[in-house]
Amino acid sequence: MTETRLSVDIFSDIACPWCFIGKRRFEKAVEALPFGEKIDVKWHAFQLDPSLPDHYEGSELDYLVKAKGMPADQVAGMLQHVTGQAAAEGLKYDFDALRPANSFTALRLLALAKDRNMGDAMKEALLSAHFEKGLDTGDKETLQRIAEQVGLNADEAAEVLAGDKYAAEVRADGTRAREMGVSGVPFFVLDNKYGISGAQPSEVFEQALSQVWKEIGGSELQMMATPSSDGETCGPEGCN
Repeated sequence: MTETRLSVDIFSDIACPWCFIGKRRFEKAVEALPFGEKIDVKWHAFQLDPSLPDHYEGSELDYLVKAKGMPADQVAGMLQHVTGQAAAEGLKYDFDALRPANSFTALRLLALAKDRNMGDAMKEALLSAHFEKGLDTGDKETLQRIAEQVGLNADEAAEVLAGDKYAAEVRADGTRAREMGVSGVPFFVLDNKYGISGAQPSEVFEQALSQVWKEIGGSELQMMATPSSDGETCGPEGCN
């Protein structure tokens, strides 16, 4: 008899502040569930801004003001809000030190890590590097160091960073997300059928996972009822 397991596909970007918060809230829900060890998570790429240069000359506030056309005071308030939400999950965001960078290369490196069963560790390391440590996640030498710290083979990581390996996989993830109607991340797909948008509170994830665990089956993607207004996302036009 085949063991019942619950698959969860998570679409996100390493340059998405709500994606790190959503990761923590989701993990908290999984830890609280009696069947948590039977939940299989797979990370998928969703690049928010493909036009961002590898090395943006300016702060996160500058980037959002100039690239997204948002007023500076609005951006400052948004960053303050998200920093507080992150702190509530044990995360120490530092937007003053953050270095905006194109995430495509980092997402390709994450694809290698997924193939080596190190996807979660790499996702965590990249998010922390970007939002907490002020590291340049568009810099290949920085990414090489992160890869080796996570435990990836140094030569394999170097090969990915030197070329365009896994570029097709990253783009395919984005295409799949758009075909499902995903416009903001994080986005969670439970059992290839149920969709949850945003960094929902842990209680919402816990309830949804429990529901799907009882009702596993079906083929069409359905939006889960998420009554909370706290499920913030980031989209191409900015973050809520």
